[in-house]
Formats: sequence, structure tokens, C-alpha cells
Amino acid sequence: MQIIIIGAGEVGYSIAEILSRENKDVVVIDADAARLKRVSDGLDIKTVCGSGSNPKVLSMAGLNQADMLIAVTDSDEVNMIACLIAGSQANIPVKIARIRNPEYAENTTILDKKHLNIDLAISPERAAADVILNILAVPHASSVAEFFEGKVKLFSLKVNSGCPVIGKLLKDLPFLHPGSNVLIPAICREGKIIIPRGNDLILEGDEVYTITASENVSRVISFFGFDADKGRRVMIAGGGRIGHYLAKKLEKQGISVKIVERCEAKCEEIAEDLKKTVVLNGDVSEQDLLTEENISNMDYFIAVTNDDEVNILSSILAKQMGAKTVITLVNKATYIPLTSQVGIDVALSPRLSTVSGILQYARRGKILSLTSIHEEDAEAIEVIALETSDIVNKPLKDIKEPKGAIIGAIEREGRVIIPKGEDVVLPGDRVLIFTLRASIKDVEKSLMVKMEFF
Repeated sequence: MQIIIIGAGEVGYSIAEILSRENKDVVVIDADAARLKRVSDGLDIKTVCGSGSNPKVLSMAGLNQADMLIAVTDSDEVNMIACLIAGSQANIPVKIARIRNPEYAENTTILDKKHLNIDLAISPERAAADVILNILAVPHASSVAEFFEGKVKLFSLKVNSGCPVIGKLLKDLPFLHPGSNVLIPAICREGKIIIPRGNDLILEGDEVYTITASENVSRVISFFGFDADKGRRVMIAGGGRIGHYLAKKLEKQGISVKIVERCEAKCEEIAEDLKKTVVLNGDVSEQDLLTEENISNMDYFIAVTNDDEVNILSSILAKQMGAKTVITLVNKATYIPLTSQVGIDVALSPRLSTVSGILQYARRGKILSLTSIHEEDAEAIEVIALETSDIVNKPLKDIKEPKGAIIGAIEREGRVIIPKGEDVVLPGDRVLIFTLRASIKDVEKSLMVKMEFF
């Protein structure tokens, strides 16, 4: 597969790194020579210096031979024009554009088949905000993803001191908690993702990933020893696109929201749009402001300003002052591993949210959705089981799953199945596959669709 990536920033670099690691033929275009040098120094791929909306530059990058174009520059207009050129001059099968301006993103007519013909319009900010909303819907979770149109949730819980599952074998959990109907596809232990087996123990400090039907989430949270009641008081730091969007969504859910923003003009805009949200003009990193606004009573503190340092420092301060859970937006990839060490409960990257949406178009098989897990170390992939796949028409216990992969859920005619060894996948079923990054190729070959299919 030949792929052109326009934009060598954090998002473009991450996509190029992943795809080149999977032996895709990747070319990166950027007008900034310094960014391209970082790409060429770190990755064994071709680069082209110039504007991604220039037909000549696109031609130099191999536009006529490309199977996919991914435009992720900081300019919506450049991204859209690049897709327009790709569709009109080369008829590239898949065109993806990063579009941040909601006035563009919400105008689906511009993007449809009759006009720009963009297959996927992605907004890192909107994607990150939706991830935060999913986390708020599952108390105590540090990550949440939905599959099968919301019928199934994959979420992770940190095993703290006193958790009743500490020291228990995975195979014993169904007996200790009858009716829980949950599958644990992965455990993050000491920063490394492992695919556990029945004889593995759950240890203090683990981050346990669980798959269950959405209506069963509260039961699973409870048997891990947590209170399943949702938090109703939220403070948001930052009134930009993400903060404004979050406040609007939470206000509609009846949640009490305070939003702190430094820019007075933005405060006025938000206050005019939202009627129940408390809008505060001030510096969220000031201790006096947090004290005055009762930070110790907040169920969630969410830092989503445009400054990573402000987000991290204000989150540390809020946590120290009594906020129950702090969620922090972090754009720089190098900062994310550090956040848990300073007491931040959840660190989110818009880059990771964006990469997940793009990768589903670069995988073999009939993929419906894809979510990157734990700094891209693993993926949860929702696929349609095809006749040609090795996973159909035989009990799961008889399937030779690739090492590092597990089938986590099945949906058949609207019914969710959390599978056991005797269950069978039928052609046409929706299947959720959890896999380590290193096993992606084997999953594509043996679980999604046989190579003879192509």
C-alpha cells in the first residue's frame, strides 16, 4: 500500500512511524524542512519539501500511484485542497483530512461524495473531547472505548490498595463474581501491556482492561471495589474548542460545570452560549482561585488549555488540593509517561485519538472501527467476520489465535456475547479483537481474512 502523508507534525509523524513499521510505502510532505529532517532522521521513508496543496509537489510524492492520502497539516484549507486534487487528478481511493474548524467539520455537504469527496474528516480536539466524555460516563476508568454502536465498552481500571481482586487468578473471577460477564484481554503492569491467561494473578498497581456489555459496566466497577456512582461536579480549565464543547455536552447531561478561562472575550462567548455553566475569568494555576471555587469538592478537574505545561501544573495543584480525579490534555508525546508519576489520573493525547481513526483505513479486512490502546502499544479492532476468515464456524478454543491477540466480544443480530471457549463466530458477526501492536500482521492474516481473499 502506498500512502502520502501531508504534514510532519506530531500527528503526521506518529502515523508515518506506525505505517512504515508495518512496511507500508510512505511519503511525507511538509513545507518545513526542519520537520522533514526529523522524519528522515527517525524513519526510513521518503520526504518531499513543499506545500501539500501544490499539484507539482503532490506529483513528486507519487500522487498517481498512491492508494491513500492523509492530510494532517495545521491548515484546514491546505488539507481540503490536497484531498480535492487527489480526487480530481489521481482518483485516490481513500482521502483523509484533518479539519479543526467546526464550521467546516459540521458542514457535511462540503465533504460529501459530490464535492470534496473526503472519506474521513478528523478533528483531534473533538476526538479528544469525546474520549473525555466517555471516561466521565464510566466512574474511575482511566480509558474508555465503545464498540458495536455503544453496546460494548472496553475500559481500564487501576488496581489500588484494598481492591478485592488483588491476588486473585483471572480464571477464578467468574466464580467470585457470578454473572459479571466480563473478559480481561490485557493488563498493563509496570508500563508494559501483557495478554494474561487464566492462571495469571491480578496485582496491586496493575491497570486492568475489561470488556463487557454497556449495561453491565456498573457491576464490573463494583466488583473491582469502586463506587459506581457518576461524578456530578466538574471544573474545566480552558475555554477553547475542547473546553467549550465539553461544557456544552455536560450541561445538557445536567452536570454542574465550572469553566476557567484567561481570555475575557472567550468567557463572554461561552457565557452567552451556555446558560447553566459557571464561567470564570482567571488563571487556573492560581491556588487562591481554586480554593475560592471549592476545588476540593470537585469530582473531576479537566485541564484542556492549549498549553501542556499549564495543563500539567494546574492538574497537579488541583489533585493536591482535593479534586477526586484529574484529567489532563497533553500534546507532547514525551510528557505522557511522566504524568502518572506526578499524580495525574488520566492523560490524553489528541494525537492518539486522531491516529486511531486513520489506522482503520490502512488495515486489511472489513474494519468498522479501531482504537489505539496505551500509547499505541495495542489496538482494539472491530471487524466483520468474513467467510474466508479462520475464526468462523469453529469453537474459539479450537482456533489458533496469534500470540498477543484475543477475541473480546461478538455481536450477532443485536445480541452481545462475551465469548468463552465453546462459543463460535459465524460469518457476518461483528467481532472485537484485542491485539498487541507486534501481532497486527498475524491478526490481519489469520483472524480477519485469509490472504487468498485478496
